[in-house]
Amino acid sequence: MTQQLSPAAQAVLDAAVGAYEPNVIYEHQISIAAALRAAADQVVPMALCIYNDDFVCVRHQLHAIADELEAQ
Repeated sequence: MTQQLSPAAQAVLDAAVGAYEPNVIYEHQISIAAALRAAADQVVPMALCIYNDDFVCVRHQLHAIADELEAQ
């Protein structure tokens, strides 16, 4: 049995899947997680995280959502 997603991860998944078909089975979670992780890495590269805790928090939150989607 899979665990329920957090509201943040569910919102990301719904937005991504809803762009294609509203009733499609969530089978693309790994791809969505990879895209989210890549976007986080581009928007908040590690070099920025060294100097700014806010960037670390944003990057960490985006990666946490990706982790959650991959675990489903």
